[in-house]
Amino acid sequence: MKFTLTKKPKGATIIQGFPSMGLVSTLCTKFLIDHLDVEAIGYIESEFAMPLTAIHKSEVVYPITLYYNKKYNLIIIQALTEVTGFEWQVANTIVEIAKTIEAKQIIVLESMPSHEENVQLYYYSNNKTKLNIKPVTESVIMGITAATLLKAKKIPVLCIFAEAHSQFPDSESAAKVVGVIGEYLGMKIDIKPLLEAAKKFEANLRQIMERTKQLKNNTPTKENDDVNYFG
Repeated sequence: MKFTLTKKPKGATIIQGFPSMGLVSTLCTKFLIDHLDVEAIGYIESEFAMPLTAIHKSEVVYPITLYYNKKYNLIIIQALTEVTGFEWQVANTIVEIAKTIEAKQIIVLESMPSHEENVQLYYYSNNKTKLNIKPVTESVIMGITAATLLKAKKIPVLCIFAEAHSQFPDSESAAKVVGVIGEYLGMKIDIKPLLEAAKKFEANLRQIMERTKQLKNNTPTKENDDVNYFG
């Protein structure tokens, strides 16, 4: 696994978000990239990663791309692919990037299952950073977040954990995370677009649930149980 950087902004804060439950991390990084003035300054590549790409504004996008915002001195890592199976390699690479640019800190975005209607946010910091959300005092952490914490021993790491609904993209949870990041970094970010997206999605979801309920009420009998519904 290797990385390429066309610019090396000293003392930048790195925000990493890899696909996770409710796609909260992915939604957060995408929102920041879309609403801040950023430029692509590098990428991470590996033959172990899924061969996945996208085309954006007529340009091929790497599975793991690094974007830079000069105003807030931020490097945002956007991942289109999961890193299951090579978390250690990714964590090592991110730590090497952090060392190369003498990063101020790494902010890790992660999500976990929620069984409540109102999602909660939590945080953990290895350098006594404090946020206005609940701190994590006891927990088991796995995946890329755990690998990053274990590898970045001498680098300040702040992890933000968001509860999310696992069965669909949780825009509301992502909006709360963006709000916390904005407050912590002193950024002026309007989270209304994310919240509006959440409301629209919830409205669509309600329609789907109503439709599903109607289908269940008209469940075929055993004589017609070969009927399938696709949607």
